[in-house]
Order: sequence, then structure tokens, then C-alpha cells
Amino acid sequence: MNKLRILLLATACSLAFAAPAQDTNALKTEIGVFESRTGVVIVKGFGQIGSVVAGSAEISVRIKETTDVSIGRKVYGLAIEIDGNPFRDRIPVDDDEVDSLLNSINYLVKINYEVTTLPSFEASFSTKACLRVIAYSVRREGAVEYSLQYSDQPRISLTQMQMTQLYGLIAQARKNLDALKTDK
Repeated sequence: MNKLRILLLATACSLAFAAPAQDTNALKTEIGVFESRTGVVIVKGFGQIGSVVAGSAEISVRIKETTDVSIGRKVYGLAIEIDGNPFRDRIPVDDDEVDSLLNSINYLVKINYEVTTLPSFEASFSTKACLRVIAYSVRREGAVEYSLQYSDQPRISLTQMQMTQLYGLIAQARKNLDALKTDK
């Protein structure tokens, strides 16, 4: 009887560990919480702004408008989609985070070795949904390197030009969001 209990307990534990973890990063955003509500019709609208290709990954920027039909409330933001082999993620960015993201990318593109007296550095900005924009260097010579990372996915290396392109897409998205909100 004890052997049966141990076997059942071991089986239950192995199934619990084998279950995939739920990604709750989207629920840290206003958009994620708004879209996860049940019992109401939610309409999600997207507008493609553009994309940057970095190696085998494509980073797309979209504006986003989510509406609760029952009360007419709308929530705005961005959807940053990373399509890389073997993963694909759509990361929500709340409207109130867009300016901070833009300011951070602008800072990181201009960063240099004077940021610290130590030989290496890493500077990063993270959104509520765990999208990280990173600038780093492992020694005080050569170019600063850049990457984009979502949650615990592998980093996607970007050149300074690709970071500047990403900045431009997000800046255009900001303008489009502002226009969309004034048209409501």
C-alpha cells in the first residue's frame, strides 16, 4: 500500500513539473489585464507600423487599440512582435510606457564608455511585460553592442542602425497612437 502511495505521489509530482508554465508577463500591463477579462466582448485592433530584421529574427511594431464593447472603453498601446526561430512572441506595451521606451532607446543608442570607469558595462530598460532593450560592452575598445530580449528568451543582437530603426518605428507608432486617440 505504501509503494502505491509513493508511486501515485511521484506521478502527480512529475505531472505538475511537466505542465507548461503560464506566461503572465502580459498581465502586468494594463492592456493584458483589460484583454484577459471574461464575460465581455473584447475587440483588439492592430495597425502595422513596420519591422526590423535582425539575423533570423524579425521585430515588428504595431499600434494597438483594445475595446470593451459593453462599455465602450478603449485601451491603447503597442504590440512588439518578435518572430525568431524557434519562438514567436507578441509583447504588449502600454500607452503610458511608450515615451519611456523611446527615451531609453535614445539614451542607449548614444551610450559610450564614459558611463563607467570599469572596463565592462551593461545598461538596459525593461517594460512591464519584460521586454528588455540592452546596450553593453565587455571591454573598453570597439563598438557598443545592442540586443533585445523578451522574458527568458535568447537575446537578439542588433546593430546601432537597427536600434535606430526600431526607435524610428516606435516614434512613428507614438504619433499614430496620438492621432488615433484624438480621433475617438
